Amino acid sequence: MDIDAESCYRALAARDSRFDGLFFVGVTTTRIYCRPVCTARTPRRDRCRFFPSAAAAENGGFRPCLRCRPELSPGNAPVDASGRTARIVAARIEAGALDDEGTLERLAGEMGLGTRQVRRIVRRELGVSPVELAQTHRLLLAKQLLTESRLPIVEIAYASGFGSVRRFNALFRSHYQLAPSRLRRSTTPSAGEASVSLSLAYRPPFEWRAMLRFLSARATAGTEYVTDQTYARTVAVGEYRGWFRVGSAKGKAVLAVEISTSLVPVLGVVLSAIKEMLDLGARPDVIESHLAGDGQIAAAVRRWPGLRVPGAFSGFELALRAVLGQQVSVRAATTLAGRIAAMFGAPIETPIAGLSRLSPSPNRIADASESEITRLGVTIQRTRCLRTLARAVADGKLRLEPAAAPEAAIAALLAVPGIGEWTAQYIAMRGLRWPDAFPHGDLGLRKALGVTSARHVLDASEAWRPWRAYAAMHLWNSLNHVPTETSSDD
Repeated sequence: MDIDAESCYRALAARDSRFDGLFFVGVTTTRIYCRPVCTARTPRRDRCRFFPSAAAAENGGFRPCLRCRPELSPGNAPVDASGRTARIVAARIEAGALDDEGTLERLAGEMGLGTRQVRRIVRRELGVSPVELAQTHRLLLAKQLLTESRLPIVEIAYASGFGSVRRFNALFRSHYQLAPSRLRRSTTPSAGEASVSLSLAYRPPFEWRAMLRFLSARATAGTEYVTDQTYARTVAVGEYRGWFRVGSAKGKAVLAVEISTSLVPVLGVVLSAIKEMLDLGARPDVIESHLAGDGQIAAAVRRWPGLRVPGAFSGFELALRAVLGQQVSVRAATTLAGRIAAMFGAPIETPIAGLSRLSPSPNRIADASESEITRLGVTIQRTRCLRTLARAVADGKLRLEPAAAPEAAIAALLAVPGIGEWTAQYIAMRGLRWPDAFPHGDLGLRKALGVTSARHVLDASEAWRPWRAYAAMHLWNSLNHVPTETSSDD
C-alpha cells in the first residue's frame, strides 16, 4: 500500500485490524516498531514513522515490539502484478530460498525474471533489498521460536536459516539490543519433545469451518486427516519427514500450528507452505468489498465472510488430484487418491491416528508402470497423463508453485496431454495461488449461477476480476455448503 502518514496514523489510533500487516509504525523515542493493532499507548503523531514492511522498519534502525510481535502480522495480499511478484519473492525468501546454497540469481531465474528486476520490485513494494528481507525473516522466525517454543537456541539458529550460531547471536544483538536467551519464557530447553507449537496470524474474518469442509471432502486417506476443528497431514521436505496439525485459536486472529520436531530443520519451508495452503495472506476486506458489488454472488459473500481459497501443501499432489477428478465426483477422486497414496506413498509413523503415508513423489509416479496405476481404477488416459505430468515435474520442466507469470505456468500445464482448461485453471487456483484463476467449465459453477453453458459462466466472471478464484469458492460453497465441482475436460 502507499504509505500515507496521516491515514496510517488514523488507522493506528483506531487499532484497525484491517491494516494489520499493511504497515508498521516506528516510534522514534523508543526505537521500537509495532503493528497497527498494538495495545500499547498510541504515541504522538510527531514520534511516528511508518513503513511498508517489517524489514523496512528494521532497516530504519527500529527493533520489533515484544508486545504486539510483528512476526505474527499477516502477509501482503496480491493486488497488482508487481505487488504479487513482491509477495511471491517474499514467500520464497521466507521459505529459505536465500538460505544455504540459495542465491538471488537462482530465485529470479525460477520466476522468469532478472535479478535487477527482482531487486527493483522488492525495493519498490517493500522498501528493502531481497537480502535485507531474508535477514529480517530469519530474525523474526528466530524471535517467534524463542518466544513460543522450548527448542535449544542452537536448533533455533539453524531452523531460522542462519549458517552459524555466532552469526545468529551477532545479528540478534545488533538488531534487537538483547541476547536471544532474554526472550525465553522457560530456561529449560526441550529435550525429546515430539512437536513444536507456533501461531500463524491472519486478517479476520476467517471462515475456518468452510475451509475444513472443503479439505475434508478431498482428504487423501493416510496422508491427510480432518476433524471438525483441525487439519493434519504428513510432510516430506527433502530428506526430512514428519507431520503437522493446525486448528483455530478461540478469541484470536491466529491459527495454532503443531509441527513435529523432525521438521525443525526445514521449519521455514513448512510454515511458508502452511500459510499458502490456508490462504493466510488474503485481504478479505478488499476481496469481499469488490465481490459484494455484483448481485449474482453478493448474498453468498455476505453469508460467508472470510471465505478463503484452499491451496495445497504440494503443487504436484494437487495436480495429481485434479487429474483424478476429471469428469468424476469429488468422492470418487478422493477414493482414487487414497489408493494411489497407499500404493506409492512411503510409510511413516505419526502420533495422529489415520496418518500413515507420505504423498507419492513425482519420481515414484513417473516410474510406475501403466498397469500398476490402472489396476487401482484409473483410466488408461488419466494414467498416461499422470505419468507425463509427474515426469515433467520430476525433471524440473514444470514448476507447480506460485509463479510471477501464471499465464506461462497455465500454458505449460495445457501442453501436457490430458490436461484441459478446467484442470489447468483449477491447479492455478489452488496450486499456483493465482487469485484470478477461474475454471469456467465447471458444472458446479453453472448450477450455482443457474446457467447452462460455460460461456455464460465466463461472461459473468468478468465482473469479479481480479478475484475470480474467491468468487468460485463462494459459488461452490452456496451449493448446500458442499463444493461439488466436476470438470468438463476431455
